[in-house]
Amino acid sequence: MFSQKKLVVLLSATLSGWPLAGLSDTENTITIPSLIVTADPLGNRDADDLITPVSVLADTKLDKQRNSTLGETVDGLPGVHNADFGPGVGRPVVRGLQGSRVLVLDDGMKTVDVAGEGGDHTVAIDPARADQIEVYRGPATLLYGSGAAGGVINVRSERFNPEFGDAPKVSGELGYGYNGDDRRGRLGLELPVTDNFVLRSDYSLRRSHDFDIDGYQERGHDDGDKDTLENSATDTDAFSLTGLFKGDWGFAGLGYSRWRTNYGVPGVLTGSGEEELENIRADYDRVDFRSEFIDPLPGFSSARLKLAYTEFNQEEIGTIFDEGVFESSESELAFENDEFDARFEMVHLPIGEWQGVVGVQFNDRDFSTEGEGHGIGGHDHDHEEDHHHEEDHDHEEEHDHEDEEHADEHDHGGDGFYVRANKTKSYGLFVLEERPTDFGKLEFAARIDHVDSSPVGLADERHLDLPSGEELHQEAVLGDRSFTPFSISGGAIIDLDYAHHLRFALSRSQRAPSPEQLYAFGYHAAAGTVEIGDPDLDEETYTNIELGLDRHAGPFRYNATVFYNRVKDFIYLAPQDDGTGNAVMLEGNTLVLNEQEDAEFYGAEFTAIADLIQGPVPFSLRFTGDHVRGKFRDGGNIPRMSPTRLGVGFDTGYGDWDLSVDLRHVFKQTKTAIAETDTGSYNLLSFDLFWRPASFKGGEFFVQGRNLLNENGRRHTSFLKDEAPIVGRTIFTGVRFEFGG
Repeated sequence: MFSQKKLVVLLSATLSGWPLAGLSDTENTITIPSLIVTADPLGNRDADDLITPVSVLADTKLDKQRNSTLGETVDGLPGVHNADFGPGVGRPVVRGLQGSRVLVLDDGMKTVDVAGEGGDHTVAIDPARADQIEVYRGPATLLYGSGAAGGVINVRSERFNPEFGDAPKVSGELGYGYNGDDRRGRLGLELPVTDNFVLRSDYSLRRSHDFDIDGYQERGHDDGDKDTLENSATDTDAFSLTGLFKGDWGFAGLGYSRWRTNYGVPGVLTGSGEEELENIRADYDRVDFRSEFIDPLPGFSSARLKLAYTEFNQEEIGTIFDEGVFESSESELAFENDEFDARFEMVHLPIGEWQGVVGVQFNDRDFSTEGEGHGIGGHDHDHEEDHHHEEDHDHEEEHDHEDEEHADEHDHGGDGFYVRANKTKSYGLFVLEERPTDFGKLEFAARIDHVDSSPVGLADERHLDLPSGEELHQEAVLGDRSFTPFSISGGAIIDLDYAHHLRFALSRSQRAPSPEQLYAFGYHAAAGTVEIGDPDLDEETYTNIELGLDRHAGPFRYNATVFYNRVKDFIYLAPQDDGTGNAVMLEGNTLVLNEQEDAEFYGAEFTAIADLIQGPVPFSLRFTGDHVRGKFRDGGNIPRMSPTRLGVGFDTGYGDWDLSVDLRHVFKQTKTAIAETDTGSYNLLSFDLFWRPASFKGGEFFVQGRNLLNENGRRHTSFLKDEAPIVGRTIFTGVRFEFGG
């Protein structure tokens, strides 16, 4: 049978040769606008100038992709998937890696949340605010530290853009989707106070009910409300206020942002006996400072200082139903994550033929959890943060008495936790240099970090009883851990001719284990897991090789990349086999241990576009595809690996109208890990229709259709794939506008 891998390679090769088959090579036939990649520390390069593969979403392309979660917004880009946990959660997966290995930036600085601590945790960022989204595929630890071992996604807004007009500007969007009664809105205001000072503010919201799906929610079951994704409603608000001052010397901006969400973790209510559904409430308050100084010191062209402080809170609420009737509600788990992030970069003038940037970065993280023990032994008398959510729970006091009775009834009492409280500090120093050559350019980069992690000590050890009669233990006092990840890379861009680039990059990067991988020990009810960390984990070491070929001019353009990433001591959540091929379960939750094993990832990605017709009714044909294979070097497959995809689409239009149609095939995933099931294939058909009437200057009306075939698809990258399919057919319509400025 023809394999997925062979299909991708063959199609890539076919497309690479297509220009020779009849499309013109005229250099000036098509002009491609360049977009500066703002997450790049040199600050003046577009995606075509970078050795690292980067996808940039902006303007109409971003409007087509934009969705309510970041994972859904970037899903479909080469090598990028979505690991959802229902419509309220969308976490990016880059080349098969997700969670704490994919670093998400908010205007160039780390997004603070607990998305790395569980598949049910959403990324704390609102894509409605985005003006541009940049996706680095592959290890980017040299620029942003060990959290970027899988890739970097920078969500850029206009908040700290030093360019502004002399008149007020209003922008926004109103939209409605019939599936889930999905209502979204955003309103932004830019108010120039003087020629040098501007105020910017924006507010966005989303309200939805339970979404429609095709068939029953749980795979292989016919329980619950057919054609409904139960407990999938979402409620999100985001607000920001920013002031920016600019002058001949540069600019400085100070901003405050606030984000709130409340979403359900999909689950089935059969109305029989006692059942539980989970909801998650999360919020943050954040202060950002951005500045850039022109010619700050002799020998330097610019200097940038970026600061961010965030206070993040999350609470997981379990709601009990008896015979389908609400019985009680309790807070099962609460997270608090306060972080301070600082970054300083200086771009130096050419030294000989070399130009580059040097920088330092500092991060201080204070993380804690508290919640019910779910039968975990031990007592946490020494926890210093027991009071940190008291004021957040005031609104639940009316249920306290019955919640406590329920906790006792189900052995949920005690003072257990999911991840031990800890403090982590990291310090980084990096340099990136590039040099033009006769054939193109060379680039070298290096970075060294130092990471200190200090867990809170307890009075007694923790233990978990297994069905086999064995016990798992976590010591009461765990020693501090320190890591010194070192990363280095080199690469080249070779100009084959005016239209073609050949890219090559080799990197060796390291990643320190995250605190949840070191210190987890307990039930994570909303995710349906019991997660056990290992305080003795070592650093991961990545050796990554990239080879890319692109054609960036003419009526036929493409970009193809192949990569091989070998990982020493790869950390993963390993389900435990109960001896029958099934996972070990504790009170209905899957037991998973953080383990290390050497692994390798390899794959290919490509995009291609052919402008077949130009004129009043243009027509362009698009192709996309990606494939990644992840396996352990001693045998076995890495869990939740992204499936292979192939897509085709076209763009056309007439006058004020533009139309795009896309069909994407997601292949069956059979390369499964222990206690993991296969995931079937499915097709996603979508369209985007835009109308920009001349009488409505600065505005556009849009209609977008998603999953038009109403497929009952399931994402192999999701922990929840067997309990919740993708959202069914939906039509989303609305208006966008921008006036003034």
